[in-house]
Amino acid sequence: MPALSPTMTAGNIGVWQKKPGDSISAGDVLVEIETDKAQMDFEYQEDGVFAKILRDSGSKDVAVGNPIAILVEDSADIGAFADFVAEGSGSGSSAPPPPKKESAEPSESPRPAETKSEEPSSSGGRIETVLERTGRIAISPLAKQLALERGIPIKDIKGTGEGGRITKSDVEKAKPASGGAAASTAASTEVPITSMRKTIATRLTSSKNTNPHYYVSASLSVGKLLRLRQVLNAGAGENPKISINDFIIKAVGAALLRVPAVNSSYLEDEGVIRTYSTADISIAVATPTGLMTPIVKNVTGKGLLSISGDVKALSAKARDGKLRPEEYLGGTFTISNMGMNPAVESFTAIINPPQAGILAVGTVKRVAVMGKDEGVEWDHQIIVTGSFDHRAVDGAVGGEFLRELKKIVENPMELLL
Repeated sequence: MPALSPTMTAGNIGVWQKKPGDSISAGDVLVEIETDKAQMDFEYQEDGVFAKILRDSGSKDVAVGNPIAILVEDSADIGAFADFVAEGSGSGSSAPPPPKKESAEPSESPRPAETKSEEPSSSGGRIETVLERTGRIAISPLAKQLALERGIPIKDIKGTGEGGRITKSDVEKAKPASGGAAASTAASTEVPITSMRKTIATRLTSSKNTNPHYYVSASLSVGKLLRLRQVLNAGAGENPKISINDFIIKAVGAALLRVPAVNSSYLEDEGVIRTYSTADISIAVATPTGLMTPIVKNVTGKGLLSISGDVKALSAKARDGKLRPEEYLGGTFTISNMGMNPAVESFTAIINPPQAGILAVGTVKRVAVMGKDEGVEWDHQIIVTGSFDHRAVDGAVGGEFLRELKKIVENPMELLL
């Protein structure tokens, strides 16, 4: 299993593009690999012949470095690996196993570990004898866990596996006992946890437990910004329209350069707080498999149309699982915008490590404010909440960042200069 991203520790096997016996040239795509962030094609970089698949399509959580296939230099070598099986621990051998020696008496070998298929076997043999002698119930670990979850007494399940062993499919066919644990639970569905979801859970749990978060909120008037956006989009013709989010990204980049302490990372292992001279903004994008954060790089050096184009292209690639590592690793600050949901006035977000801050953006609301001569006027406002890592960003600095952001957003012509 190749490491296709710096944070990848395991991957899932997608569709194999080659089959045993196929010749391979450098650069050929062997297989699709689902990493912790995206679905990627794995290109092999040497010539050879595809000898055997060790991990079938659909295999989950294969650790980086574990063997997934065998390639040989010559097709004549394929036969030597016909019976080769990778060790369960992943410490597979690159050489074929030694030839089996003929023996007058058959040697007893351990029964293979249960596979996903869990095909029932008609043979009883040694396992059946052990069951009769000890009275113990043979059940796979997966089947036992499932039975406990569903409140099904193991003694009531008829096993169809080897020697009467209870398998997962046996538990799935069994009915829970009346009044059991499963009888009291609500109807539910189960979705396998993807590698991406595991990575998100691990990183955000680590961030929340490690980074001392504090939060600062501010209301920003976006009345002028909305009017400027309307004028720019009216004159855009066939060009893509600029969104409020594009303005926010540009404004955040400008505010980061004014308050550079927020544009930083607390790197404990290196003993430094690293402050960045450019604003590379990670944008939180919801995808079918989890949250992705593609990066709009150097936003202060780009115009609004350029930022808008980058956001659209990166968001599409994120939803399709086609982001390259360099497109989602290395941002200096993150924006999470839920403004498209009119019910979300404000929220807080978890810092995306190793960054020192993230900005949560709510929806635009029409509110009554005090105008000139103490008269009431209507304005459009949004509530933004900054989450900051107190190890790198002091409270006063977080407040200064929001003050500068407020100045820029409420005077949006600055973003055109």
